[in-house]
Amino acid sequence: MDEIPDSWPPEPQDAPFGRRALTAPLFPLPGAFLFPRQLMALHVFEPRYRQMVEDILDGAGRIVIGTIPENQRARMADLASPPEVLPVAGLGEIARHERLPDGRFAIWLFGLGRVAIEEVPSERLYRQVRCAPLAEVEPTPAEARSLEEPLRGAVQARHPELLNLPDDVPTSMLVDLLCQRLPLAQPDMAAIFAEPDVARRAQLALDGHASAGPAPEGD
Repeated sequence: MDEIPDSWPPEPQDAPFGRRALTAPLFPLPGAFLFPRQLMALHVFEPRYRQMVEDILDGAGRIVIGTIPENQRARMADLASPPEVLPVAGLGEIARHERLPDGRFAIWLFGLGRVAIEEVPSERLYRQVRCAPLAEVEPTPAEARSLEEPLRGAVQARHPELLNLPDDVPTSMLVDLLCQRLPLAQPDMAAIFAEPDVARRAQLALDGHASAGPAPEGD
């Protein structure tokens, strides 16, 4: 496995995607999206994924969470023809792990960023992908100003526990916070997650927030 840079996204000298491939283990999950800065808890019990965790614990501890589309779920247990995953995924780093007595793992992944992925051959039991940071288009100052108030309102409606968001939270972070609580169908969330234009992503998320209706009490 090629070395993954200590920091993410990699600096130019750390071999960008397309010059020397960066590879990481793929953990495909149905309907799952790992957002930047999100903490995702996972129960690892299949032998191939136990092997994956064992392999990466002494290294950078990076895993790509790939989203299995709804029409691929029937192939989840098919080792000969495994399910496809969406081309934009979430790269995470193990922030904490617990090795259970029977060999299973409980791990907590911290989202580092969106990555464009391409599957590569793997000699291990688990699949591997070549990955690179998704090239994003930042909003203009005018776009950021116009989006800030509606995004903050939507985030606070979905995250009532976040009472005092700092004034300098970037637009992209507000969008990701909002999306983590949006009860959207997988295709709709996939379109938001993979959108490289942050202003466009924000508008899609706000539209999803409006169409989903009020957040359930206690959410």
